[in-house]
Amino acid sequence: MSPNRAVVERMVIALFTLNAGLDRARRESPGAGRLSVLQVLTAPEGERPSDIANTLQVSRSLVTRHVQELEEEGFVAVTRDPADHRSCLVSLTTRGCEEMRRLQEVGVARFASFVAGWDTSDVVNLTRLLERLELDKHATAQREARRSRRPRWAQDSAPDRGRGLADADPGTVGESR
Repeated sequence: MSPNRAVVERMVIALFTLNAGLDRARRESPGAGRLSVLQVLTAPEGERPSDIANTLQVSRSLVTRHVQELEEEGFVAVTRDPADHRSCLVSLTTRGCEEMRRLQEVGVARFASFVAGWDTSDVVNLTRLLERLELDKHATAQREARRSRRPRWAQDSAPDRGRGLADADPGTVGESR
């Protein structure tokens, strides 16, 4: 049975409240923005600042500021992009990898304190449900994108009417929830 509107509204309020608190903590914590930049730097050859900004969904100027600070502290190296000499590549240094691990440990310890009174099964269930919510959110966005690309005359007010197995969302074929 699908959840009713009141249940969904309560979930949305809880998620928005949680997200607002996390955003506030990220803005107020000097290490949070730096950790975000460090975590994006997974490619050994480095990442362009514009790609970092796109991944983090923040302004390029904010990324530039973080990268400059991280470079001054020896956490990242900035080199010229051989494919585009107008840009640069940002990569982690050994010291940057150590700082990323340190900041991650601080974050995990903080969240551990939030759930210290919980049963392990509650934490596991919350994680599973959040991961499922993210997957379902992504699948819904893909369905909506496919639907919006169809000509208006071919769009159907009932999304599943007339769809064959070949048109079905692969994540839902054969599933029942």
